[in-house]
Amino acid sequence: MTTTSTPGLARFNTSKDDAALAALHEVCASSAWGSKLLAQRPYATAEDLFTASDAALAELGVKDLEEAMAGHPPIGRPKPGDPTSAREQRGMAGASEALKAELLELNLAYQEKFGHVFLICATGATGEQMRDAVKTRIGNTAEEERETVRTELGKINRIRLTRLVEEDKD
Repeated sequence: MTTTSTPGLARFNTSKDDAALAALHEVCASSAWGSKLLAQRPYATAEDLFTASDAALAELGVKDLEEAMAGHPPIGRPKPGDPTSAREQRGMAGASEALKAELLELNLAYQEKFGHVFLICATGATGEQMRDAVKTRIGNTAEEERETVRTELGKINRIRLTRLVEEDKD
């Protein structure tokens, strides 16, 4: 885990507010989360940014979580032209048509029950692992699932924030 300042973190800390907020929106679609992180700049280390992210995420209400989830495509259907969702869902790339169809059916049942997309930190997960997770989580209560989503969103945010602060571009 990055614990020192990086060129990407320095760039984020010194970016104009609108550019920093746009970068944060690419990490997480919750405007409340992004505003809280923006207000705490500058960050001395990436770990400070991660800690602030976790704290902001813990404070999100139901509507804020819904806004965050709305920024994520369904598993197995990354947004066309979006390299982030394609990279994160790489585990589905070699999935059989049967697995893709099963996951689509499960996604629809999950969305029917909970009113939002199935959210999982897909980085490094296989299609079968994602399918098994939705099968398990569809049995959760709404409250249990909201907290599971919060945990998964935290993992996704950390991965995306790491990419943001470690990018070394001019």
